[in-house]
Amino acid sequence: MNILFVDLGNVCRSPMAEGLLKKKFDDHEISGNVDSAGFESFNINEPPEKRAINIGLKYGYTVGGLARIFLKKDFDRFDKIFVMDSKNYRDVMDLAKTDTQRAKVDYLLNVLEPGSNKNVPDPHNSVVDNCETIFHLLDKATDKIIASIKAEK
Repeated sequence: MNILFVDLGNVCRSPMAEGLLKKKFDDHEISGNVDSAGFESFNINEPPEKRAINIGLKYGYTVGGLARIFLKKDFDRFDKIFVMDSKNYRDVMDLAKTDTQRAKVDYLLNVLEPGSNKNVPDPHNSVVDNCETIFHLLDKATDKIIASIKAEK
């Protein structure tokens, strides 16, 4: 299973989700590729924010990698593309050319509350400025992804 997480800058929410799921893939011996991407070019090749890195380390996860842009070829590389919010959803769907590509895209929080289309709060633009709160939300969502993958086996 290959999973991509997408947010705006690819320096906080999506790299945290990537780090969480990568470790859980290893812990549960699930094969696949986990990555993250964004839509803003000003963060390309930048590491994740320090607070995202630090909260990951606090709980035993590596939040690393360098920010990259979402590419059309990501539709071919990934089985599932989870977006963090409605803007990311629109951006990804605007690039989708087929029903198969569109079917790969979903809001991450729909794994917890199907059909809710809720946004993962952005610590830069919301009342939730606590990366730890967001980390725990992502932890629950990635646990649910693991459970659904294991249920399919």
